[in-house]
Amino acid sequence: MIKRNPSQQRAIAHLSGPMMVLAGPGSGKTSVIVERTAYMINEGGISPSNILVVTFSRAAAKEMKERFLSFTGQQYTPVTFGTFHGVFYGILKQAYGFTAANILSDEEKFGILRELTLNYGGDLAEEGDFPEEIAREISVVKGNKIALEHYYSSCCPDEVFRQIYQGYREACQSRRKLDFDDMILYCYELFVQRKDILEAWQKKFQYILVDEFQDINQLQYDIVRMLAKPQNNLFIVGDDDQSIYHFRGARPEIMLNFTRDYPDAETVTLDVNYRCSGQILSAAMHVIGENKKRFSKKLSTPNQVGKAVQIREFQNPREEYLAVVSELRERMENGERLEDTAILLRTNQEAEGLVGALMERQVPFNMKEKLPNLFQHWICRNLLAYMHFAAGEKNRKYFLEFMNRPNRYISRDALSLSSVVSFEELKEFYKDKDWMCDRITTLETHLRVLKSLAPYAAINFIRKGMGYEEYLREYAEYRKIKPEELSEILDRLAESTKGMNSLEEWESYIEEYTEKLEEQARKAEQEREGVLISTLHGVKGLEYEQVYILNVNEGSMPYRKAVLEPAIEEERRLFYVGMTRARKQLALCYVRQQYEKKREPSRFLKEAGV
Repeated sequence: MIKRNPSQQRAIAHLSGPMMVLAGPGSGKTSVIVERTAYMINEGGISPSNILVVTFSRAAAKEMKERFLSFTGQQYTPVTFGTFHGVFYGILKQAYGFTAANILSDEEKFGILRELTLNYGGDLAEEGDFPEEIAREISVVKGNKIALEHYYSSCCPDEVFRQIYQGYREACQSRRKLDFDDMILYCYELFVQRKDILEAWQKKFQYILVDEFQDINQLQYDIVRMLAKPQNNLFIVGDDDQSIYHFRGARPEIMLNFTRDYPDAETVTLDVNYRCSGQILSAAMHVIGENKKRFSKKLSTPNQVGKAVQIREFQNPREEYLAVVSELRERMENGERLEDTAILLRTNQEAEGLVGALMERQVPFNMKEKLPNLFQHWICRNLLAYMHFAAGEKNRKYFLEFMNRPNRYISRDALSLSSVVSFEELKEFYKDKDWMCDRITTLETHLRVLKSLAPYAAINFIRKGMGYEEYLREYAEYRKIKPEELSEILDRLAESTKGMNSLEEWESYIEEYTEKLEEQARKAEQEREGVLISTLHGVKGLEYEQVYILNVNEGSMPYRKAVLEPAIEEERRLFYVGMTRARKQLALCYVRQQYEKKREPSRFLKEAGV
């Protein structure tokens, strides 16, 4: 048997009644859940078929079950290990006879949402990732039982959101399909309406263990509470300091109020971190200690003090990426493996320059999440359409892409059905409206100027001289996002054209980059070699020997969308998660400027006290 520390031991030996285990990073929480489950069966005489261990992902449930079987030396167990969705679907299956045919596939779901966006969302349909954003918001509304009239969308006008939401509900009902959130919603309604069914499941699951409890939403919690009655043998494990999924509906306050809901609950803190060196843990604790709404905890580590946390300054991101990549290249040449190194960023978009530098220096890498291709963004499509048209390709498809960006009030009816656009025909159509003819003449003049410009100058002219940036500002307001988000995409596109002389040169770079990205995605499916590139969200639960966190600047960390105190606290938790992935070496890097604008180092660097 592995020797456990006193707080681990106390949690493992807990048999009945509610208990909350506050498990800091690297404190062995999975082992505690596995060993407690075994202890309940072997020492407590509890029937394994009465135990439910529930977590959030299939991978976590599978790992938990495998570790339990390995620990107990069994081939099979009647203990239920599952995800919330899996367990609740099993309950619905029994009650209503649902089958796999009743489950809405992702493909169907996004097909419905794309269609509804076309119907109600106008320009939003151009955005490839908008359906994912709307799907997330629908999930938050359902999971936290929010009345539609009280929900204010953060990704589009409220009216548009409500229309899409209603349309989506109706489409699911007419097809007799359930999405993942419905499984939980229907399960809740079933338990409320059918006490006999609830009682049967209460008898079945008399002992409930919930992993990663900080990620729970209101509906999941309400069902778990119903299931746990009357004995309330509810054992929850989590870390309020690692609650980072607010955008998915997770509510850290549920964990913070657990002892209010269960006044007789015991609380145990797993306060020994077996992962990080002393220096890394100390810096991370300093950062998280700045949060006000948290359980206060002191973590210690038996590991060596180790190397100091590095804070590194660079002039701009390009310099930052090349410096890190050169170090990795050097380590590779010295025969070191890079698989135990991770480079972390706040968003996927920021990875593009880094990926470019890794490709340049031929350093192998794999990505935790698929990198969105900047050059497939609708803003890039708009710019390319402007440039192609200016170069003489008077194609209708290109013209429709930009004719009202900014709004020139040109109607589609003004275009003939011909695949080629004629300005003469347009002026003919508007001959009674002088002001429209003036607009069309101005556009012609602008396109002539555009023709003579290299890509970098062309993008700046479209943005400033032709009013495209103004259009983006209005669009950002409509989309309820910060205008900086869209102007940053313009910045990044302009950056990619530096030093290029022609549209052909830029397009061949785009083609090459896209090919490499696809090749990389294929490779990543087969083998995970080289350094890991991930967002901070993507590495939760993982650990690495060496970690670099890049762009630790205000606007990135904390992210510019985070304005109110609860959002800043979540950003701090996210940074803490990133810091505590590192076992022995941690480098926090920031830049002085980007896109010729000054950037401030993140407040989190100062808080780290390094």
